[in-house]
Amino acid sequence: MEQPKAGMPHHLELWVPDLDRAAKSFGWLLDTLGYEPHQTWERARSWRLGSFYLVVEQSPALTAPTHERCRPGMNHLAFHVESRDAVETIVEEAEEHGWHLMFADRHPHAGGEAHYAAYLENEDGFEVELVAPATEFEDY
Repeated sequence: MEQPKAGMPHHLELWVPDLDRAAKSFGWLLDTLGYEPHQTWERARSWRLGSFYLVVEQSPALTAPTHERCRPGMNHLAFHVESRDAVETIVEEAEEHGWHLMFADRHPHAGGEAHYAAYLENEDGFEVELVAPATEFEDY
């Protein structure tokens, strides 16, 4: 594995209210994006892509039963997706894996006309943005 560049994220840990539900929704999405299962603990699962890994954990130290993306803290995760077609395939399959399309009336340009992306939210209120590459005429 190539040595990561200093300053790149090492991992991200999301505390979730229900590990099984989070593993189902995030596991499907991360598998679809090319991540591989990495580690399993009693209260956590992780997936790796390159040197980065993402953990979902149901910690006994949680102080609230739900995530609220509009409170201080993390609003959403954004992932590169290989193409516009890949974005649409994920959107088509998302609901059966615990995700729903946000801003459907503005999809796929909810982030602006020059930005092709899907915004999904899972049952626990976590939002992800799936960003297609810009065309030669667009900038993102």
